Amino acid sequence: MEKAFVAQRVATKLFSTEAAVDQAMVEATEFMADLLKARQDVKVSLVFADEAQVKLMEAIKALSEARSAMVGVHNELAEAQLRLGVRTKMNGYMKPNFLRHNNTTEMREVG
Repeated sequence: MEKAFVAQRVATKLFSTEAAVDQAMVEATEFMADLLKARQDVKVSLVFADEAQVKLMEAIKALSEARSAMVGVHNELAEAQLRLGVRTKMNGYMKPNFLRHNNTTEMREVG
């Protein structure tokens, strides 16, 4: 099988895994917000379900560490891609806006 197609298959799995970790972080942090709001809504003490909140924060921390690890995986695979001589980006992946250099200046009306 051609290297570019193998690389594309691996990249597709990498991107879906990264997205899954990000989505899990979103869900967990939204859950924390809902949990804190629920405690306020039922007007219970700050110590109520404190251990559950601590456990959830540990889970969020673990997800954050998993995300950092996936960034490391991404970087390692980018190096492997270059070593294999695969230079194309077949999926149309583009850097996020904040990573792209934008040499244009936008003007807007003020006042």
